[in-house]
Amino acid sequence: MDMTAAAVPQAAVPVPVAPAPEWITKSGSAWARLAWDRAAQQPGAWFDEAKADAVVALWPKLIVHTEDRFAGKPFRLNAWEEIVVKLLCGWKIPVDTIDENTGQPVTIHVRLFRKLLLWIPRKNGKSEFLAGLAILFYALEGVYGGQGFCFALNEAQGRIVLDKMIAMIQLSPPLQKRVVCFKKSLWIPQVRAGFQLLSGKAEGKHGRSPTVIAGDEMHEWTDGTLELSNNLRQGTGARLQPMQLYASTAGLKTARTGFGLWEQTLAVMDGRIEEPTTLAVVFAADADDDWTDEKVWSKANPTFPVSPTLQFLRSEAALAKESPRAEAHFRRYHLNQWVDQVSRWLPRKKWEACAPDPEAWRTRRAELKGRSCYMAFDVGVTQDLTAKVLLFPPEAEGESLKLLCEFFVPEDTIATRVRRDRVLYDEWVKAGALTPTPGDAVDQSYMQQAIHRDLTDFQVLKIGRDPWNSAKLVTDLQHDGVDAGLFLDMRQGHQTLGEPTKEMERLVFKGQLDHGGHPVLGWMAGHCAIRFDNNMNFVPDKKHSADKIDGVVATVMSIGLWMAAPTVARSYLETGSMVHV
Repeated sequence: MDMTAAAVPQAAVPVPVAPAPEWITKSGSAWARLAWDRAAQQPGAWFDEAKADAVVALWPKLIVHTEDRFAGKPFRLNAWEEIVVKLLCGWKIPVDTIDENTGQPVTIHVRLFRKLLLWIPRKNGKSEFLAGLAILFYALEGVYGGQGFCFALNEAQGRIVLDKMIAMIQLSPPLQKRVVCFKKSLWIPQVRAGFQLLSGKAEGKHGRSPTVIAGDEMHEWTDGTLELSNNLRQGTGARLQPMQLYASTAGLKTARTGFGLWEQTLAVMDGRIEEPTTLAVVFAADADDDWTDEKVWSKANPTFPVSPTLQFLRSEAALAKESPRAEAHFRRYHLNQWVDQVSRWLPRKKWEACAPDPEAWRTRRAELKGRSCYMAFDVGVTQDLTAKVLLFPPEAEGESLKLLCEFFVPEDTIATRVRRDRVLYDEWVKAGALTPTPGDAVDQSYMQQAIHRDLTDFQVLKIGRDPWNSAKLVTDLQHDGVDAGLFLDMRQGHQTLGEPTKEMERLVFKGQLDHGGHPVLGWMAGHCAIRFDNNMNFVPDKKHSADKIDGVVATVMSIGLWMAAPTVARSYLETGSMVHV
């Protein structure tokens, strides 16, 4: 099959632009109608219906799916994908140039749209479609000496699109005959056109002359990634009709570069930025939409309920209703809404359900004496609380993990906190839930004595500590003869605490973290906030929580120690049977 530009018919003479066709008006997509109307307003612009229809017809003959049971099967465009292809390929505009044969001035008609900004939720085939478009403009047009590039935040993320392109080529006999695939690049010998994977950094990327650019996951871009995009765009100046293809889901509002690109896309759509060569395509719920409404799900997901399925979204929404953290996850990934970096975390009802006996914290020490446990502590700054948590793994079927907590506070700060912040420090001291230490600063000797008592009463398997502000305490304990091998430094970032935080949430929601109703820990859990990274991993956030959360942090650390232990697999809690590994 001939895949050169000659294979696609083009109108010999521009025809007047008619009103928006039925495939635009019946789509119900505001972005499609806006794109059509604005294109029609450009001087000399016209729609090449024959070419648009021909490209759509040719697409499934060349482009195939790459995953699961659809691998190798024709990629039949969904309605919204067909609209995008038609708009990109059909709209033409006259430009003055030099005839390559005579050297005389000549007017030719080239693509109007040269840039796609696509924002769409997960599970709607974004990367597959992006890969298909990249092949369309790289292999179908077959520009002699063409240069194509794909990239994302980093090379690993960027090669998702390239790997899909390679799979499409290898599974499509017509493409396989034309395009040679390498690990990080493609090559068309007949026209000496290459396509290359780039890292997400701008350094060393000048001097290129792209015909096709594919950039994925804009929400994670940094200033360096944006600079790379700008360098490549500036390199398209010598090309008659280059194509930039960018796609993403929503992200965190604190991601300055990605959020800026999102706002730029909206500005193009509503006319605040005049970019007639940019096709802005946005599928997302509006800020005031009810995220629980299934009609809103359909609005944000153009392939719903095929993908994502109705059953899947209903299941995800049910989880989201139980947790502010899960709600943020649902709104970002499935409704394409940008979310705050910080969110509230544990619902009070779920927390309270974890303590069958809400007074168990008073007698728990005696009940657990002699058992194995994991210890973690979070030493507060001068006038803060200091927290120590012991986590006891289950020893019998049906038993939950149990927590034993101790909290320390400088005595001279109690009255101020009670008066100023209305925190029940004085009542907690009377109840024995909070231990005052002399003076207005944390007296770590009390903590030191408490740890020695724990080492006597229990079989402490490991002690986790935040290296910041705990060096003196650990040094003093080691001088007292505590084995240095017991201690493990646990940094307070996503890499160390991300999985334990997720596991703590799971345990709380399943009612498998018996905290005994400790009032100080419950107070902290009630106002604890979490912060996300770009992948929606989350950890407790001291800075944005309403008050102290040292006990929650220590609990997460102790769970992390337990998760890393080689003795008993965590499947015990789910299967009810002890599994040694």
